[in-house]
Amino acid sequence: MKLKGGNRGSGSGNREFGIRGERRNPHSAFYNLQSTIYNQQSTINKRAVCLISGGLDSCVTAAIAKKRGYEIYALSFDYGQRHKKELESAKAVAKALRAAGHKTIKLDLRQIGGSALTDSKIGVPERGAEGIGGDIPATYVPARNTIFLSVALGYAEVVGAGAIFIGANDQDYSGYPDCRPEYFGAFRKLARLATKCSVEGRPIKIETPIIHLKKKDIVRKGMELGAPLHLTWSCYKGGKKACGKCDSCLLRLKGFKEAGIKDPVEYE
Repeated sequence: MKLKGGNRGSGSGNREFGIRGERRNPHSAFYNLQSTIYNQQSTINKRAVCLISGGLDSCVTAAIAKKRGYEIYALSFDYGQRHKKELESAKAVAKALRAAGHKTIKLDLRQIGGSALTDSKIGVPERGAEGIGGDIPATYVPARNTIFLSVALGYAEVVGAGAIFIGANDQDYSGYPDCRPEYFGAFRKLARLATKCSVEGRPIKIETPIIHLKKKDIVRKGMELGAPLHLTWSCYKGGKKACGKCDSCLLRLKGFKEAGIKDPVEYE
């Protein structure tokens, strides 16, 4: 006997309804796929390559990236600098910030020279706080940020990072031309033209979150974020204690003093 109304609301023959009788959305599979792709892209874009030198500025910058929700891929350079102490600090900072990875690229800039940091024949200047920023100092390493950022840009493409964080600062200015906002504006344009991901609509951001902060504000920001400032090393010399006389030490000491916070690093 044939039943009235048939069996339209059940069985596998009717694809319009689910097993509970709910009407299916014919586009749901598409939207679910789009959502999955979006979530995957969001995860990738939340990766950041952080240039970590071992110093105060790069430590705080990496902590800012972490606070913003980025998964950190730390990048350091063994470029033939006067000592390895800052590289030891970089390793400790990356570990403390729970970086997803930490690469140290060996790139011997001593073969180029031209800086007190890569040529032992050129002395590290001790000119006093009043002399800082008056000219480009002997500690300037020719085109260093351009070299480092270029490597970071390539690494960011490889790991699928959506941003590069660098701890450049132009307020307590040491005289380095590649720490100016104009420089980073130009590099951002280069990055948009030079990478496959940018051409495909996924540009890599160049983030300089502390570029306009005074050193005292960088110190305060680091304390606020719980950054491992006690692990950092800023001195251009590699002694057991920081010299307290080079430009980097003087700027650091000034920052901690003006912030009203005791510097955890020991000085001679």
